[in-house]
Amino acid sequence: MSARALIINADDLGYDPAVTRGILRSMREGVVSSATFMVNTPFSEAAAREARGLSIGLHLNLARGTPVWSGFPRALLGEDGGFVEARAASLPPDVVEAEVFAQLARLAGLLGRPATHVDVHKHLHRHPHVLEGLARAARASGLPVRSIDPGMRRALESHGVATNAHFIGDAGTDAYWTLERFEQHLASLPADGVIELMCHPGYRPETLKSGYAAQREVELETFLHPKAREVLAKAGVVPADFRVLTPGG
Repeated sequence: MSARALIINADDLGYDPAVTRGILRSMREGVVSSATFMVNTPFSEAAAREARGLSIGLHLNLARGTPVWSGFPRALLGEDGGFVEARAASLPPDVVEAEVFAQLARLAGLLGRPATHVDVHKHLHRHPHVLEGLARAARASGLPVRSIDPGMRRALESHGVATNAHFIGDAGTDAYWTLERFEQHLASLPADGVIELMCHPGYRPETLKSGYAAQREVELETFLHPKAREVLAKAGVVPADFRVLTPGG
């Protein structure tokens, strides 16, 4: 039986300045232990300056904004030269692999150190070609990748890529992580393995429209609440980050 570890990871660092502020507060004042960073937004550089010293992975972005890899085929992008989420499934693995390497290099340049792991905005690695390209780059870089279901977990492991054993989280019409739901999940965590709890704390976005806006503030309140620490202590859990899955981590 493998040891149990819980990673509380906040997605979307760099997405918007208000979202970034909330994520950083959830890490510095709350119980969030890890975050993933979008490196191809107008707010990425500022987010990186503010996030130095924290545990940060790559939030691979193939859904919006422009590519980081200069060789990204123009024919695979939208009329404005940016990603189109609906086209992600048809991206060739080699193109995905090159873009992953480029985004990882940009993250390292902005933060002054490598990513701790990789996950994907909108879970676009559910598409086989995206998963293939990502797995190649992650294996070469020695980085874990988020898996969201058993099939993805098996696929990543078949590529020699470390991944979490369990995954909890969603982002829908209502805020997912209320204090009540956090307490319920903590009371019934799996007995072993690395568990990732995906979350989206933040302040309501200032610069763009998002289907997950006011919900972020509910999640932020949850992870800042004193009872969140009490629930973790009761469960005997100290949140970790994805370095538990890397040699020497």
